[in-house]
Amino acid sequence: MDRQSDRAAEGEPEKEFNPGIAARLPRKTAAGGALIRDRAGRILFLEPTYKPTLDIPGGVVEYDESPYEACCREVKEEIGLDLEIGRLLVVDWVPAHGPWSDALAFVFDGGVLDAPTLTLDPTEARAHHFLTLEEATPHLRPSMTRRLTVAQHSLTTGLPTYTDFGRPR
Repeated sequence: MDRQSDRAAEGEPEKEFNPGIAARLPRKTAAGGALIRDRAGRILFLEPTYKPTLDIPGGVVEYDESPYEACCREVKEEIGLDLEIGRLLVVDWVPAHGPWSDALAFVFDGGVLDAPTLTLDPTEARAHHFLTLEEATPHLRPSMTRRLTVAQHSLTTGLPTYTDFGRPR
């Protein structure tokens, strides 16, 4: 089934018992990223044009888009590859910080690339690097290091993990 059929099968939306309450409920940001590796097990990191730390390919979920769909779309936009994105590795809750609301960060298995030719979107990334997590850590936020450590562990266990700010619960 497709999303439209699934939505129709749900029936009419539940009516609001208190009119306007749905618009007043808090909103969270969500993002989907891909843990992509080379044959040596190093992780693909991008140097974003819009922030000072390294990041994995992926991005913010748009309206009515799933985190998985966002991950697939962003990977194609950022590195020019239409990859088969695999299973969920981590769901990480990220607390509000400064102007940013709290968020859910989903990390999916992006697979292993053989001698990839990447086409970076110059508005998104200035460079890419395959690095071990240890090599990348000085250029990552501590929460991202924790999140990716858990993602690598999930690759070996086959089980997705929920974390709070990169710390398993």
